[in-house]
Amino acid sequence: MVRIFNARKKAVEELPEVVKADAEWRKILTPEQFEITRKKGTEMPFTGKCDVPLGRGLYQCVCCGTDLFEVGRKFESGTGWPSFWEPVSELNVRIKVDKDLFMERKEVLCARCGAHLGHVFDDGPPPTGKRYCINAAALKPYAGEMKTEIATFAAGCFWHVQEQFDAVKGVVSTTAGYAGGTAKNPTYWEVHGGKTGHAESVRVEFDPSKVSYKQLLDVFWRMHDPTTPNRQGPDFGTQYRSVIFFHSKKQEKEARESKEGEGKKHRNPIVTEIVPAGEFYPAEEYHQKYYLKHGVSCRI
Repeated sequence: MVRIFNARKKAVEELPEVVKADAEWRKILTPEQFEITRKKGTEMPFTGKCDVPLGRGLYQCVCCGTDLFEVGRKFESGTGWPSFWEPVSELNVRIKVDKDLFMERKEVLCARCGAHLGHVFDDGPPPTGKRYCINAAALKPYAGEMKTEIATFAAGCFWHVQEQFDAVKGVVSTTAGYAGGTAKNPTYWEVHGGKTGHAESVRVEFDPSKVSYKQLLDVFWRMHDPTTPNRQGPDFGTQYRSVIFFHSKKQEKEARESKEGEGKKHRNPIVTEIVPAGEFYPAEEYHQKYYLKHGVSCRI
């Protein structure tokens, strides 16, 4: 059995390892897919298709369907192959030293079926600095019929905020990061030092057929104290301010109506900002899903 993270259910599952003879793989793969995934081949650069309808969804292993990479973590590297700054989970890929071609590289394999996907290099963008250089033929797009929307909130330490939104049914994915500032590509320590104007924030991708924006606003109000300016619990500074970053006029209207209603529940005035969403910078990898990695969070 193999522990695999299901990115659609946001849960770790125990699944059987997928093992097939070459003859079986040939029946379900195209000749190119077989050569790349089972024989460690490499497609010609700038030839592979790697599209997902509407630019949303996941890329899965073409051999076994394991979730591998999110569309939102794909970037243009100029190499001619699809590039990602991290997989959906470290559980879903295996890294193996590859000494073929008289050089040492880090090969990326599917953790469930052992398919050769590509290689990972240390010349990627923030926040991980990694470039997972993947053969398009090793991937298949998964978009389903789900149409998602984006919401962004700041409510103190993003470890806690991400944990709270991850528990909401209908939330597809969350990313801890920095929003509302002026500097480009800020680091955690720059934001922590109050040098960039950013707030620790969480970008939430959600399925509106399962959870409404108004319901996310209710979760937002419950998870923190919106009456304390630049403070949540023991954390002080503008990076911990309360903010709703709206992505549409509809979100702005619902956020202002929600704030007005919430204000009637508090003795002190609400200081939450409601501002347009601007550039969002994902935080460093070690901040993502911190509560899952370390079993702790910064609860207020």
